[in-house]
Amino acid sequence: MKPEMRASLAAIAIGLMLPAHAAVAQAPASTASTSVSEDARLTAFLDAEFAEWVKQQPQLATRLGIKEGGDRWSDISDEAALAQLNWRQDSVKRMQAQFDRAKLSPEAQVNFDIWALEAERAALSNANRVQRPPFYSRLYSVHSQLPDFLVNTHGVADATDLNNYIARLRGIPAVLDLAIARTKASEAAGVNPPKFQIETIISGSEKLTTGAPFSPGPDAALWADVKAKTAALVKSGKLAQADADAHLAQAREAILALQPAYGRVIAWAKSRLATAPSGRVGAISLPDGAQYYANELKLNTTTDLTADEIHAIGRAEVARIEAAQDALARQAGLKDRNAFYAERARLYPPRPYDDAMRTEYLATANAFVAKTRAMLAPYFGTLPAYGIEVVREPAFSEVAGGAAHASAPSPDGSRPARTYVHLVGDSEDPASLYTLMCHEAVPGHNMQGDIQVRQKGGPKFRAVTGYVAFGEGWGLYAEAMCKEMGAFPDIAADFMRLDAELFRAARLVIDTGIHAKGWTEEEAVTYLNQTGRQPPETARSEVRRYITLPGQATGYKIGMLKILELRGKAQAALGAKFDIKGFHDLLIASGSQPLSILERRVNDWIAAKS
Repeated sequence: MKPEMRASLAAIAIGLMLPAHAAVAQAPASTASTSVSEDARLTAFLDAEFAEWVKQQPQLATRLGIKEGGDRWSDISDEAALAQLNWRQDSVKRMQAQFDRAKLSPEAQVNFDIWALEAERAALSNANRVQRPPFYSRLYSVHSQLPDFLVNTHGVADATDLNNYIARLRGIPAVLDLAIARTKASEAAGVNPPKFQIETIISGSEKLTTGAPFSPGPDAALWADVKAKTAALVKSGKLAQADADAHLAQAREAILALQPAYGRVIAWAKSRLATAPSGRVGAISLPDGAQYYANELKLNTTTDLTADEIHAIGRAEVARIEAAQDALARQAGLKDRNAFYAERARLYPPRPYDDAMRTEYLATANAFVAKTRAMLAPYFGTLPAYGIEVVREPAFSEVAGGAAHASAPSPDGSRPARTYVHLVGDSEDPASLYTLMCHEAVPGHNMQGDIQVRQKGGPKFRAVTGYVAFGEGWGLYAEAMCKEMGAFPDIAADFMRLDAELFRAARLVIDTGIHAKGWTEEEAVTYLNQTGRQPPETARSEVRRYITLPGQATGYKIGMLKILELRGKAQAALGAKFDIKGFHDLLIASGSQPLSILERRVNDWIAAKS
């Protein structure tokens, strides 16, 4: 990355900008006429390649609404990963042999570059494979991801889907056994999941195999899900009751077979409890940890920023945001941010969630999402078209202080976009809900995902290719857009927007502190609690996420800073010609992209509008 980009990211002179209007830049007519046939040929090539890639990724196929492979899980073996990497690299060679990049339009060159870049990123990710065993990640541990996929992604619209669901139930034990073997191989290389993660695996696996049909009590998550999906088929007339009963008998047998499989997971995990590491457990403690973390920063930020540079950016952003909070607190008639926090804590002390509070939270969240959705038109040319809903995190993965997260809708809209929230443990300041919905739902991830899956004309792979710095940068930028649109109901909501931004700035300091500077878990929790202003249980949960997912948390603020930098540059260059709708369409109407490519596209857009 160029030094001037590093300096601009570290700078803090960019605030919320005033809106204006223009269209997305188009290639000159002469260029378009000479490149259109090559563009179409490249799209056809990439679509054919992507179709072959999807055949290797049955879970991706399901997300795309493709039934082929719906009875299988994606192969997580080392052999499969190497074969897929080789395929990607060969695909890029085929593309480079068949196309002259210079003859493509600027947009087609972006597609060309991203397809090539994905092979480079796959190689970088594969190099870190031993440091990322299947049970290591707090967010993506295989023991919870398999049932989560069945419950939240594997829809059942007909008998074929139901048969595939049951086949996947039967396939879970083999995936779990392979995951144990891979994790043991990583352990032999010196990579051991932290003690807290081992404890989470044990408790989560036990929860998944408790209740009917395993034992008396409420239905276990998968049994409840398959029963509900089967009942919906019967109700719609797509399945006779006798056939439904036969399918449920098969599903019950497959679910019961999960108990010994999860029993093996639990036995492995319990055997590691006594020796599982705690305290200083970041990438720095792992074999080749420094290179591993550098790779993860590159993958997650799509920049060449070093850990030291990101750490410094984080500290500068923390200071800037605290000053902005002080100013807002004085506007509210209070001395400073500390007085504002104290007053909010007095008015809204944490309380354990009960059913009434959960119902109220979800109702308020969904109503606010509907409100912000109705305010989009003056600021965005491309708008969401599918359903967007806020729902509670499934019981088997819900934890106190857990991070909310979003999922995109299916390409046909039959599965709506969803924001999942954790509603156990103690409640937070109610004013924090609004920023969270702006980030996760509208105009954040759910809206972005809706637009991305509906892309037309370009190669299909762009609809599912994502970059943390772009996606999470957009989510954090979306929080600022809610301020600009006037969506927040009061000063408290705006103050909590700054609180959320402070949290993301603190992440830059903490993630790099853990993985590059040797911070312990306790040091990181203390910083996130005291400086990042997160409640103790949230701080603990977040830090454990960062420990097991190095670099991911840095993408948010780095991406937001880049988007703000590019918007400021465009406004300064174009003046009255700047169009906020055109700028936003340029960013999200064509899918996720690395920050380097985003910068190139914005520069071209500015040149075309000047």
